[in-house]
Amino acid sequence: MGARSGANYLDGLGTDREIWIDGERVSDVRTDPRLGGAAQAIAELYDLQLRADLVDDMTYESPTTGDRVGLSFIEPRSVADLVRRRQMVKTWMDHTSGMFGRSADFMNMMVTGLAIAADDFDRDERPYGRFLREYYELIRERDLVLTHTLVTPQYDRSRPVEEQTADVAAHVVSETAEGWIIRGARMVSTLCAHSDEMLVAPSSYLANTEDAAQYAFCFALPIDTPGMRFICRPSLTPQGAGSPMDHPLSHRLDEIDGMVVFDDVLVPWERTFVYRDVAMCNGLFNRTGAMEHVMHQFSTKNLAKAEFMMGLAFRLAESTNVDQFLHVQNMLSELIVFAEQTRAALIASEVQAEPDRFGVYRPASMPLWTVRQSFPQQFQRMCEIIQIIGAGGLAAVPSYAELDGPRGGDVERYFQAANLGARERVRLFRLAWDASSSGFAGRQQLYERYYSGDPVRLAAALFDLYDRDRYTDRIDRLLDRLESQPTPGVPGGRQ
Repeated sequence: MGARSGANYLDGLGTDREIWIDGERVSDVRTDPRLGGAAQAIAELYDLQLRADLVDDMTYESPTTGDRVGLSFIEPRSVADLVRRRQMVKTWMDHTSGMFGRSADFMNMMVTGLAIAADDFDRDERPYGRFLREYYELIRERDLVLTHTLVTPQYDRSRPVEEQTADVAAHVVSETAEGWIIRGARMVSTLCAHSDEMLVAPSSYLANTEDAAQYAFCFALPIDTPGMRFICRPSLTPQGAGSPMDHPLSHRLDEIDGMVVFDDVLVPWERTFVYRDVAMCNGLFNRTGAMEHVMHQFSTKNLAKAEFMMGLAFRLAESTNVDQFLHVQNMLSELIVFAEQTRAALIASEVQAEPDRFGVYRPASMPLWTVRQSFPQQFQRMCEIIQIIGAGGLAAVPSYAELDGPRGGDVERYFQAANLGARERVRLFRLAWDASSSGFAGRQQLYERYYSGDPVRLAAALFDLYDRDRYTDRIDRLLDRLESQPTPGVPGGRQ
C-alpha cells in the first residue's frame, strides 16, 4: 500500500471506535464538529507527502516492498538521512505552525527507534523482538496513525502503582493461549480519536517485584479493539463561532486528549513486545536509543513552533508600529534567540551523530536535551510577548464575521491599523489571540510543560546521565596547576 493520501486516511476513520466526549459517544470522528477539523488537518498532511513536488522529500522506497513510504519511518544510515528526515518533519510542522505535535511522524519515529533495537526484546518464551519488528513494518507499509499512552491514572501519586489501593491502573489479569487480558486505565492518549492504532508503553520506573510485574508491558492494538474505549476531555474547538477565522488554530488543530479504559481486553501475543518484564520496561526508551529519535522529532516541531510565534510577533508589532520602540525590539530579539538556539541544537545533534551498535545513526543526545529542557519555559515566554505586544487590541478584537455584518462599516473604520486594513488586522489579531491567550493556547502551554515527561524528573535524569567528571576534573587540574605555580610577589610565592 505505501504512503497514504488524505482520502485514504479519512476512509480508515470509519471504523467502530468507541470515543466518548461530553457525555456521549461520537458516531463519526470525520463529521463531528468537535473532532472533524483535526481529522481534516491530518488528511492535509497525508496529501502533502504525495504532492508531486514533495513526494521525493517526504517519502522513500520501502526496503521490503519498494513502495514509497513515509520518510519518518526511515532507519537513518547516515547524517544525510537524519537531515532528510528532519526536513520532512519540518514540512509537516510548518503546515500546522508547530501546534500539532502528535502528528503521525511522532509515533512513527518512536516505533522505528524501538524496532531498531528489536533484538533486545526477545525472550526465551517468545520472540517479542520479532513481533515488534513485524509491527513496525506493518505500520510503515500501511502508513497508520498511532496514539500512545505511557502514564497510569493520577490516583495516589505518593505511592508507586503496585502499592496503590484502588484498582484503576492498567494491569495484567490473566493469560490465554492467544494472549493475555488487560484491565484498568492509562492516560494521556493524545490524538486517540484520530488514530488507527495505539501503542501502550512503559514510562515510570517500577520496583523489581512480582507485584510490579503486572504493570510491566508494552503492546499495540487497533483503536477499534473490542473492550477498549476512550474518555476524552472537552474539545477546544469552539462551537457556534461567528467565523472559523475567529479561532483559526483551535478550529482545526485540537489533537484531543483522552484516557483509555481496558475492559478485560485480549492482547494477542503477536502484538506484545514486553510482558511482565520490569527490567526491560525500566529505562526502555533511553536504553534502546529510541529517545534520541523522538527528541529529534519534537525538537523539529519546536523549531517550527518558535518560528511561527516569532513571525506572528513580528507581524503584530509592525502592524501598529510598536516595533519602533526599543523595549519591543528587545522582546522580539528574545524570540529570535529562541528560534536560532533550537535550530543550532538540531544541527548540532545531526553533525555529532554517530552509528549505534545496530549501524543506525542516532542524533547526538545533549543538544536535543537542551531543547527538551528549555522549550517549555521559552514557549510560555513567547505567549507572554505576544500578549504584551498585542495588549488591549487582543482583548478587544471583534469576530471576523463583523466585517460582513451590519456594523461592517464601523469595523472597517475603527479597527484598521497604521500598516493594515481592518480585515487584515482583525484576522491577524484573532490568530494572535488563539496562539497566545485562548483555551487552545493554554492547553499548548500545559502540553509543552509535560510533553516529554515530568520536568522535575527530567531535570534529575539529565543530571544523572550528564558526563560531569570531564568538567570537575578540569577544575581539579586548574587548582593543582595554580598551587604548583605560585605567583611571584605574593607571600609564599617564588621570588
